[in-house]
Amino acid sequence: MNKLGELMQSYAELKGLNTLEGAQTTSIPGVHFYRASEGNGRVPLLYQSGIIVMGQGHKQIHLGDQCVSYGPGDYLVIGVPLPLECEAFADEGKAILGMSIDVDPQLLHNLVNTLSHSLESTASHARNPAATNGALELGLKSSCMCDDLGEACKRLLKVLHSDVEAKVLGPSIVEEIVFRILTGSNGHILFDLARHDGHYARIAKVLSRIHKEYAEPLTVEGLADQANMSLSGFHRAFRQVTMESPLQYLKKVRLNKARELIQTEGKRANDAAMMVGYTSPSQFSREFKRHFNATPRSVGRLN
Repeated sequence: MNKLGELMQSYAELKGLNTLEGAQTTSIPGVHFYRASEGNGRVPLLYQSGIIVMGQGHKQIHLGDQCVSYGPGDYLVIGVPLPLECEAFADEGKAILGMSIDVDPQLLHNLVNTLSHSLESTASHARNPAATNGALELGLKSSCMCDDLGEACKRLLKVLHSDVEAKVLGPSIVEEIVFRILTGSNGHILFDLARHDGHYARIAKVLSRIHKEYAEPLTVEGLADQANMSLSGFHRAFRQVTMESPLQYLKKVRLNKARELIQTEGKRANDAAMMVGYTSPSQFSREFKRHFNATPRSVGRLN
């Protein structure tokens, strides 16, 4: 899969992104390009749901006692947004390069409906234990790319080199990539996400609400009611999917949003705290320092 790294480097040079530090949108909706000059130690981050493909370098994700590694030739499927800790490693002094793809809900449902009516796909899916025994899995998996998926990713990077080709051909290649993943070893994560009545999809909808209404006084009881689950069943399902309790998840989302406000918008710590739902500035400062190992003021000075 070295060709992926070469295509990503070529894209960076064409678009003048050789000094980029972080992620940037591309001309294909939902497709993002990532670059970092060097690696980093274990830091708290909020990973959004979607598909991640690495071209150069590798990463290790820590979530509870779980550790997921991925690098060139691997792809990562993230079913739901997850607050986690990430380590990044640059190989042979080369920049870390990657690409992420958002999974459009309507596209996902259309593909799942089509595949569900296919006898072969249904039989293949039935062989997946996670799809048949009702057990919930952590919403994050890494796998080695098959040849078809790898070729589709290369074609996506090639058309990104031309804005016209990206506009005309990009969406269909993204659809193919989602299809390849749905029919691959980690397809059940996206399949289960599309099942409106399943526990995984119910938790995903609750997480979507948390990310939209994190500044509101959300309660676990209210979230459980939205999921139409008992309080104990909701706690259990939530932890199986996110490795966190609902309140810990909400706290991490608020802290990550606060850091973003401080770093990117220059908000003062007390203002950021109120904007994300904290009523006590001292509690916010304590929890911020415990989570990021840095004070809100020092984080603001990093920018």
